[in-house]
Amino acid sequence: GAGCLRPGCNTADCVSQGRAERDFPCPAGHSCFDAAQNPAQKVSTCACLMERLNGREAAELRYWIFLGLQELEAGNLPTTLCLLQEAAGGFCSKRVLAQIYVCLGCCAQRMGKPQTALQHLKWALQVDFQCHPALSHTAMVYQELGETDAELQALSLLYEALEKNPPSATSSSPYFLIRADLLVNTPILASLLRHRHPSEVKYLLAQRCLQDGRVADAVEHYLDFLALLQEGLQQQVPLDSGSPLPRIPEVFLEAASALEQDGRHQDSLTVCDEVISRTTHLIPQIVQVEEKLEQPECASLGTGLAGGLLSQKRESLFCLTWRAAAYLHQGWVWTKLGKGKEAIMQFSRCLNDLLRFQPCGHGVEPAESLLPEVKVLQKIRLLSLIGRGMQFLEQERHKEALLDFQHGLQISPDDQAAAFYLVQVLWKLNRKEEAADYWQKYLESPAGEDGQQERQGRCVKALGRPESSLSVSNEEAVRKKKTDFSRTREMLLN
Repeated sequence: GAGCLRPGCNTADCVSQGRAERDFPCPAGHSCFDAAQNPAQKVSTCACLMERLNGREAAELRYWIFLGLQELEAGNLPTTLCLLQEAAGGFCSKRVLAQIYVCLGCCAQRMGKPQTALQHLKWALQVDFQCHPALSHTAMVYQELGETDAELQALSLLYEALEKNPPSATSSSPYFLIRADLLVNTPILASLLRHRHPSEVKYLLAQRCLQDGRVADAVEHYLDFLALLQEGLQQQVPLDSGSPLPRIPEVFLEAASALEQDGRHQDSLTVCDEVISRTTHLIPQIVQVEEKLEQPECASLGTGLAGGLLSQKRESLFCLTWRAAAYLHQGWVWTKLGKGKEAIMQFSRCLNDLLRFQPCGHGVEPAESLLPEVKVLQKIRLLSLIGRGMQFLEQERHKEALLDFQHGLQISPDDQAAAFYLVQVLWKLNRKEEAADYWQKYLESPAGEDGQQERQGRCVKALGRPESSLSVSNEEAVRKKKTDFSRTREMLLN
């Protein structure tokens, strides 16, 4: 029943009061404690032990944590692991020990050891179940492992915990004499231990369900998120750069896509109307922005009056992108409902909106140097042209369809859907030799399916389902068309 043998760790008062070390094991992990045991048992709740914590021990603990975080920021992961493990063997509160285990878990994850990361995060929760960052990082590790069920369960637990005990309401125990903000304050620590807001977790649940094809669950989570917004934007949406939340109009577009996939077409149209109405007065008649990314030497222009003007122009470009994407999505919803006239109207509105964008660059910029928003606008224009062209084709307005498909191929010469429908309309216009030649040329080109799978930006990701509907899904029909075109070409040439 002797106390801890480490110098400076005097537990005589505890022992004299009959509190043996077996009841309050030393958290320092020295001769009186086996570090291989359950780490949750390392934390003593004895008030007098906490009172004995002196400045030297606090400085030592702060030293190991600070060094570990420095090494983590520098990317020296094995060194980080050793330093943080040393810190975990020190004498600290439950809260701080849980945070150290979170840092260890993040370090193990970066080292490519997800199971080790999960073990450290589990220890963090055993020490302090109110350590919300541990649940947040656990969900990320499960996502990395592809275990969606476990990931969604972790996010659901985190959301429930935040609802019951939001970060703003969390208060330190009077025995927690070492608080994280007093212990050490570095950007990487703030990032690792960032508390998620309930709205962020609700969004992540919605997004991951939609990505995993759990459409009904995604719809419910998106609607819950939109309901949170009704309680007040400032209170429900964190505005810092570390938030996983995209811009709010992009969340609306994702929600519209989920509703459409769930068969709730009218609700989907209504959500898009909300995006359109909220952005209309924010878009000038002409939006002029440089197409290409700024060069590093021009970064100084991003400050002062010039920077403010550039930011305003970029914001106008964002609003234009969101409204055009909403019109595009409505066009595809009307297409799915078999309303060709309404579909053509929305596709045309989208294309007319895009005419507001007038790039300031000179000549044709290479695709890799274009602004992300400009790439998204190009993709939206392409999808609108193909969508409207398909409706013209169904209504046997072949010449108008031909123009749309040709313009689509000017934007993206390797687009599979535009090429396929162009061949179809040429065939219907009795330009069969031209159709056969074009089809043969397309088949011989290295482009094809691969280049069109990657979507540009969140807006177009939210419209993934309409885009996928452009792909030629019936392989047998494509094979038959290919054979017919090839035979016709041979007949014409002979």
